[in-house]
Amino acid sequence: MGLELTTTRLEDAANWGRKFSLFTYPFVTACCGMEFFSVAAPKYDIARFGAEFPRFSPRQSDLLMIVGTISERQAPVLKRVYDQMTEPKWVIAFGVCASTGGFYQNYGTLPGADQVIPVDVYIPGCPPRPEQVLDALVLLQKRVQSGRGHSQVRHKLEQAERTARRAAHGPTKKG
Repeated sequence: MGLELTTTRLEDAANWGRKFSLFTYPFVTACCGMEFFSVAAPKYDIARFGAEFPRFSPRQSDLLMIVGTISERQAPVLKRVYDQMTEPKWVIAFGVCASTGGFYQNYGTLPGADQVIPVDVYIPGCPPRPEQVLDALVLLQKRVQSGRGHSQVRHKLEQAERTARRAAHGPTKKG
């Protein structure tokens, strides 16, 4: 019992640190990019949320900002970028095109980024206002703190499966 309590508190402290140090990877493909870039301006100051420095390497980032339309040909690239990111990782779909495909209802446009990778927060609008981006960051920070991000939940399930497998096989003998 004491070990579980200590582990839980340690995980809560780690999540508190994670929520204020989001390293973003901007996957900007369309016109929403201008609104996205305005969030870093002094008027909106995304630095207050610990997400001011974009990382242009997936291996150095933990928050993927999908900004704009994703075509069918870009989907494998998006999946590769997501797979190369560090764990735990989070995803925000910025704008109606990244969320649902927008007004491009044709064979060449992906109907939402969640067709390829799991998305934690959706930001509606064409283009969304910078205030909506800040609201989405606050919502994501709450999810990170409580451990409800997609990758955090997947990690907990994998740990539970490993524990259940060990319990089912019983103690192993070495020798």
